[in-house]
Amino acid sequence: MSDMLFDVLVIGAGPTGLACAIDAQKEGLRVVLVDKGCLCNSLFHYPAHMTFFTTPELLEIGNMPFSSPNQKPTRSEALEYYRKVAEHYALDVRQYHHVDRVSGTDGDFTVHTTDRFGRGQDFHAKKLIVSTGYYDLPNYLGLPGEDLNKVHHYYDEPHPYYGLNVLVIGGKNSAAIAALDLWRHGAKVTLVHRGEAMHRHVKYWILPDIKNRIANGEITAYFASTVKQIAEDTVTLNTPEGEITLANDFVFALTGYHPDFEFLERMGVTLDPNNSRCPVCNVNTLESNVKGIYMAGVVVAGERTNEIFIENGRFHGALIARDLAGKLLGKS
Repeated sequence: MSDMLFDVLVIGAGPTGLACAIDAQKEGLRVVLVDKGCLCNSLFHYPAHMTFFTTPELLEIGNMPFSSPNQKPTRSEALEYYRKVAEHYALDVRQYHHVDRVSGTDGDFTVHTTDRFGRGQDFHAKKLIVSTGYYDLPNYLGLPGEDLNKVHHYYDEPHPYYGLNVLVIGGKNSAAIAALDLWRHGAKVTLVHRGEAMHRHVKYWILPDIKNRIANGEITAYFASTVKQIAEDTVTLNTPEGEITLANDFVFALTGYHPDFEFLERMGVTLDPNNSRCPVCNVNTLESNVKGIYMAGVVVAGERTNEIFIENGRFHGALIARDLAGKLLGKS
């Protein structure tokens, strides 16, 4: 397939990646986005009936209003909104193109991709923006039995688990929401968390709910506890009272996610070991230590994945676009 030449290539077509493309395009630059999944792939894989913690206007990009009848929009509404934004700006989004590697240098990068059928396609770009998020890479626990097909690191919807014994591992928002949803739809839920209580970051309207369900015995919880082993029909926990084995049908290990650090390092981006593996970059332009490669969105914060969200990551595009316009178009 023929090579393609662009001023800017954005790796990752989530909300922040879209915002970066829009801002660069407004400067008059030719932009393409590539994503290994669909448009807003991470949002698509959120729980089917998820409600955002934030208000619609804080999810807006490209100066396009996000209209919703709800104070907090749903996943479905957000996906529709970002589709409309992409359509309005006629963004060039190459979906289902996995970036295998990046070669070249500033002004002449080649992004080597593979599509769903194993066919390769190369894109040439003068500058790159990396906005790959973190949701695709779960934090694995390294437990015996974690590879069983009953273990999931993402939660979708409760219906398949009706009447079954389900273990939820974790103590933050995703674990609390999954445990509550599963319980409300008829699953027999046990929650295990290594902390002494639910994490302080659990949202204020969720925390009383999960605490009450645990206090009432409707959800069984083991705090200051860890999972020792997962088997086909059981799970074994290490608890303050000693080792216990529970009947179990499914496990949701909702223990967080992390950026693709290996991908960043393969491109030559330096990760600061003394700063939560944050990519080394200019705070004013977000250009990394590799000239011509910019960071945007949650990857900027390294392992601190609770610092950057759509609400603040969406502004990275303007910083980057301003620098790109100066370097590629001579704008001051």
